[in-house]
Amino acid sequence: MEYVVIFEKGENSYGASVPDLPGCIAVGETMEEVKELIAEAIEFHIEGLRENGEIVPQPSAKLPLQSVSGVFAAFIETRV
Repeated sequence: MEYVVIFEKGENSYGASVPDLPGCIAVGETMEEVKELIAEAIEFHIEGLRENGEIVPQPSAKLPLQSVSGVFAAFIETRV
């Protein structure tokens, strides 16, 4: 599955969040680090939903992604 991830550059770090998975976030010192961390966070989040018997939200439809100053979106593929 591929989820849309919103990335944001801060003063000293990068943040990432997944709109389809509320509460699924990550922060890293570099873009590469935050990409790795958000991929792990997505997998962990989905595993937790399944363990609790909750519905795993399907990824949003693939629409063209836009960016604004300091913020951009990308698709992250997961193994779950």
